[in-house]
Amino acid sequence: MKTGDPMEMNKLFSMALGLSMPWQVSRLEFDAARKRLDMHVDFAPGSTFPCPEPGCGEACKVHDASLQSWRHMNFFEHLAFLHARVPRTDCPTHGVKTIGVPWARPGAHFTLLFEGMVLELARNGMTPAAIGRMVGENDTLVWRILEHYVAEARARDSHAGVTRVGVDETSRQKGHVYVTLFADMDAARVLTVAEGKDHTTVDCFLGDFTAHGGDPAIVTDFSLDMSAAFIKGLRDKFPAANLTFDPFHVIQLMNDAVDEVRRAEQKGCPELKKTRYSWLRNEKNMEPDELVRFQALKNSTLATARAWRIKTTLQDVYKADPDDAPGLFKRWYFWATHSRLAPVVRVAHTLKEHEAGVLRWFKSRVSNGLLEGFNSLVQAAKARSRGFRSANKMATIIYLLLSKLDFRLPLALPSAVHAR
Repeated sequence: MKTGDPMEMNKLFSMALGLSMPWQVSRLEFDAARKRLDMHVDFAPGSTFPCPEPGCGEACKVHDASLQSWRHMNFFEHLAFLHARVPRTDCPTHGVKTIGVPWARPGAHFTLLFEGMVLELARNGMTPAAIGRMVGENDTLVWRILEHYVAEARARDSHAGVTRVGVDETSRQKGHVYVTLFADMDAARVLTVAEGKDHTTVDCFLGDFTAHGGDPAIVTDFSLDMSAAFIKGLRDKFPAANLTFDPFHVIQLMNDAVDEVRRAEQKGCPELKKTRYSWLRNEKNMEPDELVRFQALKNSTLATARAWRIKTTLQDVYKADPDDAPGLFKRWYFWATHSRLAPVVRVAHTLKEHEAGVLRWFKSRVSNGLLEGFNSLVQAAKARSRGFRSANKMATIIYLLLSKLDFRLPLALPSAVHAR
């Protein structure tokens, strides 16, 4: 390398790497044909290093050293590698110990800056496979980096003070394979990802919650759908907490009932054909022609129209004053159960069975809207990755994107890494 004074170049790269004495760049090798830069780091003869044993720190002489290499961030379009003799110190108290280097974590084959870049790219939505192609590494190595930092950050994470939790499942792969998300409704972040969607997911959450400093005794509310498995698990493990059944899922039950009535009735009423979405969507979102047609239908004596009016009345219950809600729900239940519409009657009985959780919303005001948003982000990440090979890998990405973890990267990253 003929550019400038080699000593000055070594000092420049030492500063760029953030090295401090006794570490310094001793030699640079640049191969334009191979598009590769090799940076050799060394320490001066006679250097001492603090004993790495916790609580010791005594300045020790070097016993011996072994040459190691690390992949570094690219130097423009050139692959960059860092090489150094890693010393072992001879401590009079603790004997021979290998010291840690400031640019990489123990046992890693990449520098902290390289790993930080990989982490930031993943947090900005790039898949491990795409990152692997970008940096010229197998995606298995990318996964190892992500899994290490997620596990490390989760080990530090605290669930202390969490009082309101949302629960919802999301699909992992075809064939009814799911993971369940438990989220802090106030901090808007995922706390735990549990494999499956049965009552054992609550056991998983409880163990993880307490391991991270959460106190089950202060959890006041869970927001969830009417999954019997979730209800059973939460009542068993959090008996003092109140269950709030998400209004979106309550109305979804009625939407399904309206559609069931429509499908049965349209066999003798051709005017109902191709009107499925009209009964589900908001009238203000309809095109003029559709709106004219729907207004004629909704004011008719059709069974579907009666089911729709019962549904909209239930929606209006959620707009009522909390003190009036129990009475309005009671009147709605009487109307629904006397409608002689089997799907509507079935839903009414279901809601009556879970009346406390339905009406709890008027006090807790928690819903699964946050988790529905999380679900959309998870499914988008799954689509980009074309699925995940395991539940653990899916959980890693969910924690990376949605848990607001503190990764504590020890070195500042170039601003280019954050560009999207």
